[in-house]
Parts: sequence; structure tokens; C-alpha cells
Amino acid sequence: MAPSEFVTTVPRLNGMVISATGYRTTGRRPALHRGLPSPYLTVIFSLDGPITTGRTPDQATGPDAIRTDIVVGGLHQSPAHVVQPEHEAGIQLAVHPLAARALLGLPASALTGELVVHGTDVFGERAADLREQLCGLDRWEDRFAALSAYLRGRAADARAAGSVRPEVAEAWAWLARHRGAGTLGGLSRHVALSERRLTSLFRAETGLTPKQVARLTRFQHAKSAVVRAVATGAPQDLARVAADCGYYDHSHLVRDFRQYTGVSPTRWLAEECRNIQAGAHGGDGE
Repeated sequence: MAPSEFVTTVPRLNGMVISATGYRTTGRRPALHRGLPSPYLTVIFSLDGPITTGRTPDQATGPDAIRTDIVVGGLHQSPAHVVQPEHEAGIQLAVHPLAARALLGLPASALTGELVVHGTDVFGERAADLREQLCGLDRWEDRFAALSAYLRGRAADARAAGSVRPEVAEAWAWLARHRGAGTLGGLSRHVALSERRLTSLFRAETGLTPKQVARLTRFQHAKSAVVRAVATGAPQDLARVAADCGYYDHSHLVRDFRQYTGVSPTRWLAEECRNIQAGAHGGDGE
């Protein structure tokens, strides 16, 4: 197995960043990785070469690939394809979508439709200076501290991006508590808005509807359960995972896996087994 290092922490940013994972791998055979949809925004600072991505394998490996040293990705519902070179290093953040205004200076919905946005287009040129600083630090704890300080400064300076409506914030919290298993009717009654009005406000803030986020949340919990089983050597029981995570049955879980990964759970696990065992999936917010 190729040498690899994954270090995950939860930054002290009042829940705005769910997790931060530092990674470094060397001597690995180049491959194509599936970046899966989740209920969180993705921010990556590369500490090596540019990160290369695409909506399809052909785009990711072709002349139209997206290459950037700092990745900002919105909520999406199909996998992104990421080229994994022989060696790479970086810090990946799972950012709460309702923190986008404070940390990114725009609502999460502004990222809808774009697979990846160049980080300097969102953060400004100061982010490039921060990346250089991170590259010059030797310890993960120092890198995490520098990145957290930068984000705290952005949150303290946030003004023009506005604030999240309390109904949307409470709707998100409700979906999280129910792990995506609640109904739109129950959610709309909880926040005292019609289903149509709630859906409109929610999509305007996040880029997705409450139903879409509920499905993503449920899938996130199911994927995490599968990952934990692999990491601990426990037997795989997808039917049990489906029941525990609110799916109708095993087939329902498989359909969601195919939408969000592009393949079956079995094939995804075969592709990701090495990364899971190395700890690459330890920062998914679970």
C-alpha cells in the first residue's frame, strides 16, 4: 500500500466548518477518484500541484479539465471526478452551507451549477497568500490553526453577504435532526411556512430543495455507516444499513448509491477500500 497520511479535526468555528482533513500521499498509482455529493460545501487548499477535476471521467482526464490550487464546490447531486496523481497533499474542509455567507461572502446557492469554482474567485487573492503560508508550515496543527484564523477573520468581517433567514436555518436543523427521514409536510408545519414558500426560500439560500437535502443527508449517514464497517472490519450488511438510515429497503439504498456515486455500493467500496482503510473518509461530518 502506498504511504498515506490523513489527519482530521473539527475547527473551533461555531459549527461553520464541520471538519477539516489534512492529507498527504506519495508513491500511489495515478487513479480517478469519485468526489461524492454531501450536505456540505467543499473547500480544498492544495499543498502540492493543482487539483484536477471534471464532471465526467473524460473531462477530468482531458483538455477541458478544471485545474485549480484552491477548490470551492457547492452542493451537487452527482459525483465529481478527481484525478489522484502519484503524490498529493492538501487540506479539505466540509463547510456548512448556511455558513457560506460568512465564510465565502455569498450564499451557497451562488455556487449551484458550477462543479468547481476557483478559490481566488471567491476568497480573493489573499487566499493565494494563505495557501503559500500553509505550504511553508511543517505541522498539521499549525496549518489548521492558520486556516482557522483566516476563516475567523472572514466571518468577523462578513457584512455585505447578508444573513440567513431563521426559517431556513431552523429547517436545516430539523432535517439534520431527522437525518433526512422527515417529510416536507412535517418540516413546513415546523417552520410555519407553506411547502411552496419553504422550498423557494430554501433553494434560494442553498441551491437545493429541502427534499434534495433530505436525500443527501440520508445518503451521508448510510455511506458513513458503510465506511465505519469497512474501517473496523465488521461484516457488510446493506439491508441493515438501509433500515437504520430510513430507506424503504435494500434496493432503495442501492438506487441512491447509484445516483450519488455512479456505481453500486459494492463497486464503490471496492474502489475506495484502500482510502477508507487509510482514513481518507474520516472527515465526513459524522
